[in-house]
Amino acid sequence: MKPIQFSKCIKNNITRMEYVILYSLSKYAPFDTLFVFPTLFYSSDKDIIYICPFNAAVKGKVFITNYRLYFKNTDSMPVTLDVPLGVISRVEKMGGASSRGENSYGLEITCKDMRNLRFALKQEGHSRRDIFEIIFKYAFPLSHGMQLFAFLSQEKYEENGWNVYEAMEEYRRQGVPNSEWRITFINKNYELCDTYPTILVVPYKATDEDLKRVATFRSRCRIPVLSWFHKENHAVITRCSQPLVGMSGKRNKDDERYLDLIREANGTTKLTIYDARPNVNAVANKATGGGYEGDDAYQNAELVFLDIHNIHVMRESLKKLKDIVYPNVEESHWLSSLESTHWLEHIKLVLSGAIQVADKVSSGSSVVVHCSDGWDRTAQLTSLSMLMLDSYYRTLRGFQVLLEKEWIGFGHKFASRIGHGDKNHADQDRSPIFVQFIDCVWQMTKQFPTAFEFNERLLVVILDHLYSCRFGTFLYNCESARESNTVSLWSSVNSDTSLYINPFYTPESSRVLYPVASMRHLELWVTYYIRWNPRIQHQSPVEQRYKELLVLRDQYLKKLEELQLSDSTPSSTHLTNSSTPNAATPNQHITHLQTPF
Repeated sequence: MKPIQFSKCIKNNITRMEYVILYSLSKYAPFDTLFVFPTLFYSSDKDIIYICPFNAAVKGKVFITNYRLYFKNTDSMPVTLDVPLGVISRVEKMGGASSRGENSYGLEITCKDMRNLRFALKQEGHSRRDIFEIIFKYAFPLSHGMQLFAFLSQEKYEENGWNVYEAMEEYRRQGVPNSEWRITFINKNYELCDTYPTILVVPYKATDEDLKRVATFRSRCRIPVLSWFHKENHAVITRCSQPLVGMSGKRNKDDERYLDLIREANGTTKLTIYDARPNVNAVANKATGGGYEGDDAYQNAELVFLDIHNIHVMRESLKKLKDIVYPNVEESHWLSSLESTHWLEHIKLVLSGAIQVADKVSSGSSVVVHCSDGWDRTAQLTSLSMLMLDSYYRTLRGFQVLLEKEWIGFGHKFASRIGHGDKNHADQDRSPIFVQFIDCVWQMTKQFPTAFEFNERLLVVILDHLYSCRFGTFLYNCESARESNTVSLWSSVNSDTSLYINPFYTPESSRVLYPVASMRHLELWVTYYIRWNPRIQHQSPVEQRYKELLVLRDQYLKKLEELQLSDSTPSSTHLTNSSTPNAATPNQHITHLQTPF
């Protein structure tokens, strides 16, 4: 694709200097290969001061398009900022007309990705008002009756990322349908449950009429359906929402019989129900019509509470974490400060719950997993346990399938939890549930460095675009709300998979992973949460050295090919024969290089 001609910029009132800045915005490709042409809404005529928390104040120019804010220094200190507007959570004016302190008048921007930005402006004209209004309008387009950027972008890729996940294909890979489980299309128009996908897998003996009756007794009509099938022992992971027991202790014979059908499918003696909530929370939910499966009603089931706290606790925990890591880390009280956030404690409980699920299924017993509505903690537990049990989900393509299936397809409320394009930063529905899940995945990759085909970069890119609104993948609350006229994140990822491949990966098809979920073995994900600090090392020295060795290997291979090509001419016979011992040397090196560290 050819670069945008400067003549096109004139029509958009963009100067040559602004064009050069805009052209350099992309991290991955020329600017026009990413977007047809984002409109430039603001460029600072005079220097604006970025109050860098790691260095001194920096003078520079600010450019704002309908996709991002870009700052580039104009003095000797090399500082640039590249902030997608979707990342912005809050914009506030700093100081007033009477402010007299140095750099006390300007803007403060709070971001969703663990950083804050402060800009100081001179008190003249309407310089602050103009930049504030532009940022506020285009960072929160839905609050101003406009579309998110994903609907304006027209990126083109060879692969359509929306085709990565095909439900029927994935269930067939698992070994479904079979004599125990069947596929139903009862939800093809989202009439049974508007937050579930159209294709569901249910017990073979359960009729569609049974499903309708069970739906009346489950919160949001989210009935127990199959997530994963163990090919060898036929145990399953099923997911759903809480039963509508209420304060009066209501019962539903259809729901009780339905759970018994799940148990009977592979002859499980006792069906294990994992309720993600703390016991006290589950009891409290009875007051609002919810509840849990009591022993008297579900006599062939065992109920286990996993003590994972709700979205509000997780939101406050991440907020506390941000307070201690940005802008600076207080090293003298680091361990006690980190402990006070309880972030790693929550990570431990989520991982521990998933381990219990995976272990139970691996031993041949079927399980049901739910929380309150079945779209937050439930998604964490099912997807993590599937990641432990099934090596396919540990491949680059399989991980994409896992996210599409368990998170996007089964209705994790991305729009509500992230607050895309919404100015209401204090919305109580916001919570870092998906961030927490990705953190758990990262913990697993650290404990099993050869078990995952994808690397840490993929996880960071996923979280960056969780907020960016550049792709349509994480924009919606459920499948029924998704619109198809956006680009999938997987289109971008799969256009250059080499960026996301783990060089240490060793395929092991039958291995079940059991990470150690103890505080002694869990780490803070420094290269994500503290990545904006320039003093933090962003790449493992071992991985960097491995990449250097791979380059060296390629050089040896190239030399070897050149020597072998010389065999084709008679005059090179002597050279070939004399080179043979030397040619073996690269092969010896290659053998060592391919040995896993």
